[in-house]
Amino acid sequence: MKKLNLSDWAAILIFLLPLTYLAAIYTALPASVPLHYDANGTPNNYGSKGTFFMVIVFMQVIGAFTYTLMRNLTKIDPKKQAQYGEAVYQKLGLGISLFVTALSIAIIYATQHQGLKIDKILFPLMGLLFAFIGNMMNNIKPNYFAGIRTPWTLEDEGTWRATHRLAAKVWVIGGLAICIASLLISGKTNSVIFPGAVILMAFIPIVYSYIYYKKHKAA
Repeated sequence: MKKLNLSDWAAILIFLLPLTYLAAIYTALPASVPLHYDANGTPNNYGSKGTFFMVIVFMQVIGAFTYTLMRNLTKIDPKKQAQYGEAVYQKLGLGISLFVTALSIAIIYATQHQGLKIDKILFPLMGLLFAFIGNMMNNIKPNYFAGIRTPWTLEDEGTWRATHRLAAKVWVIGGLAICIASLLISGKTNSVIFPGAVILMAFIPIVYSYIYYKKHKAA
């Protein structure tokens, strides 16, 4: 088992922050709290605060699991390629767990101060997450777990590098655009634009990887 480093201790702190916050205000919450929101960021389903507590715990467990997985990719990578980008994967895991924690805190805050539009927090956070991942794209080495993993990028290292250079630009620009736009437009419009933007951000690098591979393979 690896010794805990500074990043591991940061991950533990990140994991505990929302749970500590929720524990501090738990008794002040009403018996019935929002558990789900519609496209406008308005609560449309309620439940007990005990259930709400378990939802937040579950979200934090997902964040912790993601960090742990990325931290230990070198152990489970069958071709041992992840070892060449171990620090990058750890940063990715930490960033994703930080996003989950920020989302948990936002949901707790919105529950504590009912009337706050959760969509004005959720969509900007998602945009920042995409921009963060995009910023890391250039540093991701070929592997089976993270990055744009298509048959063409996994087959050819040159295709992997070219695809991730493009994906880095697309995801940073797209993520920042989502963040800014979501602050300016309505929640219902966001719920339509956001999925379309995400599909486009994923589709462009995938198509490019195919075109690049075919072009350079033929050459």
